Amino acid sequence: MIAVPETFVRSTVEREGAAGAAWLAELPGLVDELLERWGCVPDGEVTHGGVGLIVPVRRHVPGTAAVLKVSFPHPGNVHEPDAFAVWGGQGAVLLYERDDERFAMLLERARTQTLAEAGAGDEDEIAAVAGRLNRRLAVPAPPELPRLRERADTWEQELRTDAEELTHALPRRVLDAAVATLHELGRVQPDTLVHGDLHAGNILRADREPWLAVDPKGYVGDPAYDGGTLLKSRAPALLEADDLPKAVHRVLDVFSEAAQLDRERVRRWSQLHAVQTAFHGRRHGFRIARNGPRLDWLTEFVDRLAELLTERT
Repeated sequence: MIAVPETFVRSTVEREGAAGAAWLAELPGLVDELLERWGCVPDGEVTHGGVGLIVPVRRHVPGTAAVLKVSFPHPGNVHEPDAFAVWGGQGAVLLYERDDERFAMLLERARTQTLAEAGAGDEDEIAAVAGRLNRRLAVPAPPELPRLRERADTWEQELRTDAEELTHALPRRVLDAAVATLHELGRVQPDTLVHGDLHAGNILRADREPWLAVDPKGYVGDPAYDGGTLLKSRAPALLEADDLPKAVHRVLDVFSEAAQLDRERVRRWSQLHAVQTAFHGRRHGFRIARNGPRLDWLTEFVDRLAELLTERT
């Protein structure tokens, strides 16, 4: 029976409470059941992501390396296997087996090194790799996957509510630009599969291809949407830039060119992401800072990022 990493236990209980503790108590037995059903044996150190346990395994037949991923049941995880199934290994890890009721998958094993780790200090390389993967993952989507356009009204209402209820320093023009993006881009989007959380931590070194994507949301919409998920994830690195406006717009330029996307659409989606993140941080904090001076510092930075992205260049 596998040992669940203490860091995963702690973060799951902190986030999910009693429901998380109950799920964790059943997790080792669930893993054993899945290993037996899918003909696998453990083959390395058990790791984890934000919500999923990762067990390296070797398949009895055909003897290949793989990983068993079991995630805490959550609406955001529902369509992950659907996305992998559509891609069929194009730009993402292969899906070998799935158990949707248990939020479990058997996946192609990639290496443990992320693009964020490999590309540290080279923002151009990170943006270019992410852009090229974005282009490959943008394929026609099946009808059952969730459409981002259906969330536009909810997003607009959340923005307006946050702007009224929260103390913030965002200028009116920044908020108006975010709402305009929802009106002009959010309500009419293509039926294209997008990753939904494409950032350098969700891109892994691999053997079959140089880089493969993991942890997709399986959304359907504008591929430019993922330019915003990439840019906001680069905040810690951008904080160190000598010339922040130049660094931010360089990420947009390189990503847009590599993805073969309209740069203005990428900028607008990125601006919306930044405004949403600014309000989310005020309500819930950030993953890397829940309170204290660092939270204040990050909040001010995201506000500045939202303002920078508001101006068209």
